[in-house]
Amino acid sequence: MRGFTLVEVITASAILCGAVMIVGTAGTQALSGTRLNRLYEMAASLADRQLAVIDYVGIDSVLESGELEGDSEDLGYPFHWQVETEYQDIDALYLVTVTVSWVDGNRPRSVSVETMFDGTTLPADSGAQTP
Repeated sequence: MRGFTLVEVITASAILCGAVMIVGTAGTQALSGTRLNRLYEMAASLADRQLAVIDYVGIDSVLESGELEGDSEDLGYPFHWQVETEYQDIDALYLVTVTVSWVDGNRPRSVSVETMFDGTTLPADSGAQTP
């Protein structure tokens, strides 16, 4: 009965090791991608929550309070959010941008969401009258 030679065993072992390395790498990349997608999902949820608060209390109240940025760890990960507003020179229309940022490893990441809100008053520095 004839068996395998040493060269055949070493070659088969090398091929098997290579296949295991490829499968392991693919699994690790899939888990990393899933984790990153989860962080983007949490950031988008936080941005949506901030827009819901602005919609509920009104853009005018938000501008008066001056609370346009903050930190949140409600979702189990440290996020920083910032609200930027820009008056659109149309009635009392404001462009509102919510940016949620975080650091993943050594890489800064962010999600930005824009929408329009209708305020009840015009900015004080525009010199316009209240509608």
